[in-house]
Amino acid sequence: MTAPLIALAVGRGTGPDLAPVFERVLHRITRLHGVEAELVRSPRLYHSYVSLRAECADTAEITRLTALDAAHYEQFCREQAAAGVRAVFRTAINAQSLYLVRQRLAAVKVEPLVAAGARLLLVRDQAQGFYTGENQHTPGRVVRTMEFSRAVTEQVVRYAVRRARELWPEGPARVQMAYKFHLLDGALDDWAAALSAALGIEISLFQPDTVNRNLITHGPEDRTVLVAGNEWADIMHVVLLDRYGSERQENRCTENVNLHPELHGLTEYQTVHGSADDLAGRDLVNPVATVRAAARIAERHAGCPGAEAAVEAALATAQARGVLTPDLGGAAGTTEVVDAVLAELSVALKPFVPAARSASARVSATSGTDRAGTR
Repeated sequence: MTAPLIALAVGRGTGPDLAPVFERVLHRITRLHGVEAELVRSPRLYHSYVSLRAECADTAEITRLTALDAAHYEQFCREQAAAGVRAVFRTAINAQSLYLVRQRLAAVKVEPLVAAGARLLLVRDQAQGFYTGENQHTPGRVVRTMEFSRAVTEQVVRYAVRRARELWPEGPARVQMAYKFHLLDGALDDWAAALSAALGIEISLFQPDTVNRNLITHGPEDRTVLVAGNEWADIMHVVLLDRYGSERQENRCTENVNLHPELHGLTEYQTVHGSADDLAGRDLVNPVATVRAAARIAERHAGCPGAEAAVEAALATAQARGVLTPDLGGAAGTTEVVDAVLAELSVALKPFVPAARSASARVSATSGTDRAGTR
């Protein structure tokens, strides 16, 4: 059986602190499951916004490095998808580089939520809109050009409905689109009406403030798919997690799915928190989201059933013992938290011991090595 390939991309800030966390946790889970997995690491250390500001003398240099990071990461994702990789873990990188890639690869962010029994699926449209714009600089002026397209809108909504049908046996009851559609001269209204007829499901357009008011007043209705533009969803993602996900953003990982057909549904997992450059190299960054990402990838893409539940139990035990980073009110460092979770994990997941094991069957979750050019 061919070992599953998992990709890793690392940005500045706390990326170099969190990459070893991901590697350690993924390796421990796969080893305990008796599974082989190969980790393919991008050879480039991508910039954070803070690192760009610190290293670049002017806007032109920031623009140049931003474009280089975007081109490299896009190509890395394309190469990995072509090689059979289906999951990437990425630490935070500069937003402009990231959204250039998300536009080119037609990415959406996916977040299932439950509130008082009501199931909600947030699908954040990262492929178009203001966040995906390109900048033109003249002295004292920045012109940002962006677009919406019918083809991308249809791609995003169709994916959202398909994903909801995979999550819920009954399928979605409704689709609500949260966009500033009044700015688009009726185009989004026409696209939504055509999609509603084609898919046979209620699709309603709402202004973001109307969605906020309805959520505050009534809460979400069961089996609602919320397709949202980045301008609203970026802010509300954290609010929805806090209100309906019972979780702080520092502890959460999330997934981005690339809808471009050449990416074959390559899924990128990331922490919800940013690059946290002020914590870089201090062994203080909260590793919980990275630990969860490793478990999610192990279970969904590396054949390790039960990994997520086992990691959640290990995290709960460690936290109950007060092993928490300072942002959560504790005094433990990053390494101490990871050590505690891995110790508990070894208890929850008994090591896999086959009756007869050859040398070629040993776990090899390769870490810290650029294998992209040698496969």
